[in-house]
Amino acid sequence: MASSNIAVLLTIGVITVLVIRMIYVINRSRKPLHSKSPRSLSTLIVLGSGGHTAEMLNLLYVLQTERFKPRYYIAAATDNMSLQKAHVFEDSLLGKEAPEEVGGAEFMQIYRSREVGQSYITSVGTTLVAIAHALWLMIKIRPQVILCNGPGTCIPLCVIAFLFKVLGIRWSSIFYVESIARVRKLSLSGLLLYKLHMADQLFVQWPQLKEKYPRAHYVGRLM
Repeated sequence: MASSNIAVLLTIGVITVLVIRMIYVINRSRKPLHSKSPRSLSTLIVLGSGGHTAEMLNLLYVLQTERFKPRYYIAAATDNMSLQKAHVFEDSLLGKEAPEEVGGAEFMQIYRSREVGQSYITSVGTTLVAIAHALWLMIKIRPQVILCNGPGTCIPLCVIAFLFKVLGIRWSSIFYVESIARVRKLSLSGLLLYKLHMADQLFVQWPQLKEKYPRAHYVGRLM
C-alpha cells in the first residue's frame, strides 16, 4: 500500500514538473530572439515541394548568412527538386561573399509521414518511421533556430524540438512563416504550431490572418 502511494506521488510530481516546465517554455518562447553572443546560430531550414521552397529561398536571400550558420536544409525523401534549388542558392552565396562569412551547408532528406493518396491504415507505420527519423536528425543537428513555412515535414521536427525544450535537452527557436497563398486561414501545419504554442514566432502575410490569429505577427507580403 505504501509503495503504491509513493508511486502515485512520484507520478503526480513528475507530471506537475513537466506542466510547469511546459508553461515556462511557452511563455519564454513568446519573447523575440535576442542573442548578444557574436557566435553564429546553427539553423535548420525545412523545404517543401511546390511554392514552399521558392518562398523560403526568397526569405533566405535577406537573411544574415554570417549570423545563421551552419545551415541544414531538409526536404522530404521524395522531393529532390527542393534540395537542388537549395544547392543553387548556396552556390550563389559563395559568389557574393567570403566563404568564412557564408558558412557551411548540409543537405538532408526526411521520410514523409504520409504520401498523397496513401491509405490512413498504412500511414500509421510510415508516420512512426518518419518520427523516428526526425528524432535521429534532431539529435544529430541540434539546431538553435528552425525556419519553416508550411510543408508537413516540419511538424515532426518541430514537435521534437518543442519536447527537447520542455525536457531541457536543447533550446531551438522555431520561426514559422505562413505561405502568401494563405489569405483567410492558416495551413494545417501553421494551425497546429499556433494552437499548440510550439512556434516561438509565427508570421503571416495578410492582415486578416493577424485579426483571426492574434498571436501571429503580420509582416506584409514577402514575395
